[in-house]
Amino acid sequence: MPESPESVPPKEAPKEEPVAEMDAAAADDSVRPGSLDDFIGQNELRANLRVYLGAAKERGRALDHVLFCGNPGLGKTTLAQIMAVELGVNFVSTSGPVLERAGDLAAILTNLGRHDILFVDEIHRMPIVVEEVLYPAMEDFKLDLVVGQGPAARTVKIDLDPFTLVGATTRMGLISSPLRDRFGIVAHLEFYSAEDLARVVRRTATILRVELRPEAAIEIGRRARGTPRIANRLLRRVRDFAVMHGDGTVTGELASAALTRMGVDDSGLDQMDRKLLKALVNNFGGGPVGVKTLAVACSEEVRTIEDIYEPFLIQSGFIKRTSRGRMATPKAFKHVGERPPTDWLTMAEAAAGRGRSEPSDEQDAPEGTEGSEQERNDS
Repeated sequence: MPESPESVPPKEAPKEEPVAEMDAAAADDSVRPGSLDDFIGQNELRANLRVYLGAAKERGRALDHVLFCGNPGLGKTTLAQIMAVELGVNFVSTSGPVLERAGDLAAILTNLGRHDILFVDEIHRMPIVVEEVLYPAMEDFKLDLVVGQGPAARTVKIDLDPFTLVGATTRMGLISSPLRDRFGIVAHLEFYSAEDLARVVRRTATILRVELRPEAAIEIGRRARGTPRIANRLLRRVRDFAVMHGDGTVTGELASAALTRMGVDDSGLDQMDRKLLKALVNNFGGGPVGVKTLAVACSEEVRTIEDIYEPFLIQSGFIKRTSRGRMATPKAFKHVGERPPTDWLTMAEAAAGRGRSEPSDEQDAPEGTEGSEQERNDS
């Protein structure tokens, strides 16, 4: 029996919340700056890039190959995308581990247009077989491919359109010399100052439509470990606290309380940073201790400590590398609330290897600080 008109529920008017959610998602995707003018920090590098890009456009030729080196989250990918925008060319992105065979790289190179930019993230993880294909492509814009097998194999040369290879790495020492020497521009990205990070946070807050007080931007920038990616992540989480425990406005007091609740202290150290310092100070008397021993004490991977935590702790003056291993500094003892041992200064001087011409991490090898000669060079 058909339902009566009274029993049919009325149609609801379409809601507008999903549209708002889509707008917010689109805003999240647009946080990356789109030009050198919008990019904050790395002033010297940006000034040099303006010169290189302008000269390439004036000559009408492809920009020299570029290698960016720096810790994760400092803007290597963003700068590569900005270069493509400034030059008005296509941007093609891949990563070193994805390129398993020479044919993978050949397929990408043959599809590049004139003066396009090929961005390879984690280029130090590219297999040597693929790397060797890059040599003639970078120098002569030609591909040397071997077709067939055995006695019937032959070499085929394929001409390529001039292109620019932009590589990004966090471990410069793991890139082979033949590949590294083929980059005409090598740029190192440094950690950002708290002032620059506050500007990054204010810009991101404007894009995300977050009401942010100036003191809150300074507080987040000060605790962001010198990294824009971390600053933007902290801003999003502090925004959540502002929505749930306030009126949506991020104040300095709310930002400080939220960051403390998330385990980020006044120096920007998180739980794992403090765990490393406490293990170094309490378990090993301030060191020296090998990084593998320290990793076991903290239940963390050696690679993670070396790539993620150690660079910031060293640059912030909490730990230092010596010829005998890692050592805590007086700043580290103070941060964990401990006093250095009475003989700590003597031990520190001995570990620093005074009178030695070239301290080396090789002495730390019995405890397994480094796994290869390339990794020692990177240290």
